[in-house]
Amino acid sequence: MTLRNSCDFKVPIGLGDGVKMGELDKGKLDTDSEGGLCMTFRSSGSGSFIMHKKKKKFGCETRVWVRILLADLEFKRKLWSVYNPQTGYTESLDDSTEIIVPQDDHGLYSIDILDPSLFVKLLHLTDVYHFHDMINMLVECGYKKGTTLFGYGYDFRQSNRIGQLMDGLKEKLEAAYKASGGRKVNIISHSMGGLLVSCFIALHSDIFSRYVNKWITIATPFQGAPGCINDTLLTGLQFVEGFESFFFVSRWSMHQLLVECPSIYEMLPSPDFNWKNQPKIQVWRKHSEDEETSIELETYGRNDCLTLFEEALKNNELNYGGKTVSLPFNHAIFKWASGTREILNRTQLPKGVSFYNIYGTSYDTPFDVCYGSESSPIDELSEICHTLPEYSYVDGDGTVPSESAMADTFDAVERVGVSASHRGLLANKKVFQLIRNWLGVSEEVKVQQSKTSKVMDAYMDSL
Repeated sequence: MTLRNSCDFKVPIGLGDGVKMGELDKGKLDTDSEGGLCMTFRSSGSGSFIMHKKKKKFGCETRVWVRILLADLEFKRKLWSVYNPQTGYTESLDDSTEIIVPQDDHGLYSIDILDPSLFVKLLHLTDVYHFHDMINMLVECGYKKGTTLFGYGYDFRQSNRIGQLMDGLKEKLEAAYKASGGRKVNIISHSMGGLLVSCFIALHSDIFSRYVNKWITIATPFQGAPGCINDTLLTGLQFVEGFESFFFVSRWSMHQLLVECPSIYEMLPSPDFNWKNQPKIQVWRKHSEDEETSIELETYGRNDCLTLFEEALKNNELNYGGKTVSLPFNHAIFKWASGTREILNRTQLPKGVSFYNIYGTSYDTPFDVCYGSESSPIDELSEICHTLPEYSYVDGDGTVPSESAMADTFDAVERVGVSASHRGLLANKKVFQLIRNWLGVSEEVKVQQSKTSKVMDAYMDSL
């Protein structure tokens, strides 16, 4: 099985600090006053955590994301959601259940192997081994789960600045700080997780400064991901291609969720960023008037895209439980996301926190998007939603343009480009070496500790 690399957003990992050397299993950690705890976050606008449905009445849990078998059916039944402008949260259409992110294995379970079923582990389907290799690397360096190594998974549907996620991160930082004996935490974030950390800094700078020593971020779309996100709002997201796609969540099923997710709108291209070339959407249109037909290539810049989104999605709807649910372009979410962009633009790194940025290079990365063709033009803009796009590409990791990932606006200790894909960066040897160097650790001696996830999902209905 091959998971599609483009348009794939993940989140962070975090390291804490400050265990005594005697608490480590032969690994070598930096012994300075700010050195060793690791906390890991990971989140994704496109679904990079394990998520469970939990029956409100009975409390029983079943994994609904990520799963290989019966994926599309369970996804539509339990994860399809709508945005509630009164609360700011995206809420499941199934009001008998709630969606939760399991925090087993000290928060590492939900970001380790995204489908931890026995079926996946026996076949060693490494495409869903998300932070698995990085967690193993850190364990080999001497980090101990629950003492100096933690994870933080959260509901990828929600805004990166929503209270629930901010409170969860605050609690995780406090717990890691206490577990380390009162020493500061080092954070490693990936993709959208970097935006969550940025929002936390802007809203809780004093707390971040109190608990955090170093922040390493990987493949973060600081200024958005134009090609991927513009297309996601119009046609959806395809995780699996080829024959295997019949067994996974369909592109359109994913679209009907993501069009109601603030996290996706928050990764639209920043209108305030000075792009080398302004991102655009193009549409080959057919116009008929007085029995005459003309074909034109229409271009939508950043100020015109809203009109395109409105027209393309005005008839968008889904059927849930026999009821029709209208899902047009959501102006309430867009307004909220614009507020998030303002927060991100004013974020300043607290003094005393060291920042490092790793970004992907050498991969064709979607930037501009085009629908239709001169030989097969689009009549009504609503047809776009069922049309496969053509991209123009720039350099990046296949998902996030390097131009965006580099533009953190912080005073970085180092920014390093690595030739790897968006997900591939999480298992890249050069990335691992950079992380070890920046954390001041080594893996000279392998630790005698289980490297795999402590939690095995054995529920047969989750396969």
